[in-house]
Order: sequence, then C-alpha cells, then structure tokens
Amino acid sequence: MNNFFFEKIKRIQALAEIGLEYSEISYDIERYEELHEISLQLLEKITDIPIEKIIPIIEEKNGYKTPKVDVRAVVFNEKGQILLIQEKVDSCWAMPGGWTDISYSPGEVAEKECFEEAGLQVKASRLLAIMDKQKQNMPPSFEYVYKIFLLCEKQNDNISTGSETIDVGWFDENNIPKLSTPRNTVEQIKMMFQYNRGEITEAYFD
Repeated sequence: MNNFFFEKIKRIQALAEIGLEYSEISYDIERYEELHEISLQLLEKITDIPIEKIIPIIEEKNGYKTPKVDVRAVVFNEKGQILLIQEKVDSCWAMPGGWTDISYSPGEVAEKECFEEAGLQVKASRLLAIMDKQKQNMPPSFEYVYKIFLLCEKQNDNISTGSETIDVGWFDENNIPKLSTPRNTVEQIKMMFQYNRGEITEAYFD
C-alpha cells in the first residue's frame, strides 16, 4: 500500500465529511457527497477491502474529524526491564495501553489499561512523549492517531494476563520480542529505555 496516497485519500475523506456536517447549501452538499463517494472508491482500490466493509468503519467517525488518542503505559522494574503484554489479536507484544475513554484522564487510562492487560497496579508519573502516528515508522491506519507515552511507577509486583492478552513479561532492551507494530515500534521501545537511563530528559513531541 502506498502510504502517501492512503493519507491523502483519508484527508480528502475528512474534508468531505466536515463539509457534509456543516454545509447548508444543497449544491455544496451534492459535491461533498460525490467527493466522499470517490474517496471510498479509492480506499477500496488501494486497500483491497470491499467498499461495503469500509462504509461501516467510516460511518462510525462521521462529523468533524479530530485525531484519536492512544495512551501507552511505560513501566520498568528494578532491573531496568520494560513491561510488555502479548496481544490476543495478533500474538505480538506491546506496552500496555489503548484508546482514551470519556471521563478518564490520560494518566487514568494508562493506569487502567496496565491493570486490565497486565494485572499490575501502577501510578502514572511523567509524560515522556506525544507522537503523531503518521510521522512515525508505523503501519497506516484508517484513524489519524496521536500516541501518548506515560512513565508509570509500579505499585506492586503482581502481573497476570487479562481478557485481551495471552502473556505478560519483563524484557531487556536486547531481548525485545516480536512487536505489534500498529501499537509500538522498536524505535519507540528503544526511546523508552533511553528515558529510563536518563539519556533523554525532556518530553518528545511531533
């Protein structure tokens, strides 16, 4: 898939949906509807996903387009190892985390996701990075995503799997397992180790 064209098509789609949300002129509405239909056809061509499967995904996001926010809990133990969970969805590994929820702050999301996915109680303590997923070495996605990485201090030593995970473990930097790249990359994991060693002191942002 050509990431450049994928991102441009998503941008066209977002502009069309914003126009449909706010325009009151029938002529403009017709053009926005046509533009939206063209964007769906183009997405079908470059993703090989049938248009009837694309439409339900898109319709969930109608309205003014804003990025979705993903929060990752960055947890280290006394040995300097990072906490990773093995996802059921792809059997690959990631830092605990997920989409932000209404009524939860980013810190609360990190704490909640860490407990639900790794069984570990933590306290969010520091912002490490805010990344634009599209500017990182990550697979393209339908959503435009901001990723927040928060350092979390473990409150106990209990780890266990949750409903969305099949394994949990602590890993050295030179022994990172196969990562779930839609969630985190090797470069991001290595950056977190740099923070833990004090080699990076200021929060990163795109």
